[in-house]
Amino acid sequence: MGGSAIMYKMTGFLNKKKLRSFMDEVGKKAKSPGNIYFCGGTSALLLDIRQATIDIDLKLDPEPEGVFEAISDLKHQLGINVELACPADFIPPGKKWREESQFIETVGKVNFYHYDFTLQALAKISRGHEQDLVDIKALLDQGVTSAEKLR
Repeated sequence: MGGSAIMYKMTGFLNKKKLRSFMDEVGKKAKSPGNIYFCGGTSALLLDIRQATIDIDLKLDPEPEGVFEAISDLKHQLGINVELACPADFIPPGKKWREESQFIETVGKVNFYHYDFTLQALAKISRGHEQDLVDIKALLDQGVTSAEKLR
């Protein structure tokens, strides 16, 4: 995934430990309730499809107050890249993407979700990169989406 709204300079790979720190700190620093939807390599990392990824792709909806300040601090502290990017940047979002997004957990005032896996897979199909195809197969193998839903 790759969006254009905000991108911070990457200084290292993202692993589960850094992602956990990111979630904990964003949850602590958020001043209002909101939702963060993880996409792409971030979802793959949490599903154990990958051991590392290059960035955190996410969508804010609604945006928790204070999240941008937290992200700015964390990208330096953790040496990570954070990008506002989701499948809706590449394909139509679908009417029920929120309902189809899988809840991960709540930290502080922030609810974390996996963005709709079917839409993630469709966006990866539209890009067609080698890693995307590997990820799609893993999403299908894990049963978080299906060939029927992709049709």
